[in-house]
Amino acid sequence: MAKDNKVPLSTEGPPRPNLKRSRKQFGLFLAGAGFVALSTLITRRSFVRRYKSSIPAFYQPNNQPNSVNGAIEAFEALNIATANVASFTMMATGGMLYAFDISSLADLRRKVRGGLGVDGTGRTEKDGEEEFEEWLASVLARKGEKENQAREQGVLRDEKR
Repeated sequence: MAKDNKVPLSTEGPPRPNLKRSRKQFGLFLAGAGFVALSTLITRRSFVRRYKSSIPAFYQPNNQPNSVNGAIEAFEALNIATANVASFTMMATGGMLYAFDISSLADLRRKVRGGLGVDGTGRTEKDGEEEFEEWLASVLARKGEKENQAREQGVLRDEKR
């Protein structure tokens, strides 16, 4: 008789993360990485094309420079640089969202408000706004007092002259 060596379900280990959520979070990073690869390929092709166009043909004299349209080349360089920066930013944003476990706008709001102390501490958003308004009013009141003192001192200085 063979014994069943099954492990009970309760001792299988920690629960696995939600794979759908994890894939959604990692998707933006992978899309950004794909766009980085694509923009790198486009940049490389542009450099190779510029290099090949600078080499004179076999029977062409090498003391006459090739004609170059600076405006079009500058426009192309700007487009390539924009694509490189946008793709890298997309990849970095996806990586940050994955690292901070944010997969939706609601998650982002929860994390930001939790960091500000609005959620998770028993305070409501209205309480947080009221506290901020009180702080701002006290700062403006102190600024007004300092301005009044400066005016009074300025008036006293003028009277002494």
